Amino acid sequence: MRIGIDFDNTLVCYDQLFWTLAHDVGVVDESVAHQKDAVRDHLRSQGLEAVWTNLQGQAYGSRILEATPFPHLLSALTEFRQRGWEVFVISHKTRSPIMGDDYDLHSAARKWLSTYEIIDLSLQSQNRSSVFFELTKREKLQRIAEVGCDWFIDDLPELLTDIAFPQNVGRVLFDPHQRDEPLPDGIRRLYSWRDAVSLLSAKA
Repeated sequence: MRIGIDFDNTLVCYDQLFWTLAHDVGVVDESVAHQKDAVRDHLRSQGLEAVWTNLQGQAYGSRILEATPFPHLLSALTEFRQRGWEVFVISHKTRSPIMGDDYDLHSAARKWLSTYEIIDLSLQSQNRSSVFFELTKREKLQRIAEVGCDWFIDDLPELLTDIAFPQNVGRVLFDPHQRDEPLPDGIRRLYSWRDAVSLLSAKA
């Protein structure tokens, strides 16, 4: 079985890092939850969109190694490998930040994968061809189809419901904060990587 997984906010948990970055520049305090979306919503409510954009460049670039894998991710990938399931990382990611210091975001993401041994835990150990960073959402959707994923796991409902999403690929929404927004039939919801093996074991 082939499992495709998004990168940002699906493999990588940025919650604490974004709060720390925002706190360091004095734009959040303990009244703001230690979650990426809470920081984003707070900054936007204060008219600080430019600050938010700058923080994204840091979090996805020079400070990315301070972000951690989601709980239970590494054990899930280990079990995937034991079962002979292939893992592919397929992400829509710009090459450099929109604002702030110039930084190769693709290189930073690959360094994070190496640091946390994500690829080592998959069937394609040390195989860079199992990681794809696409410059557009359309290219990401095309890559999911080309790889031949049986399942694709993403944190964005709009990606999974896109009209161009490959119809023969099982869709899984990663929803660690349990927002429980309504979803069309056919999309499964994964709250924790602890439950990934059982969810993916049966094809819809």
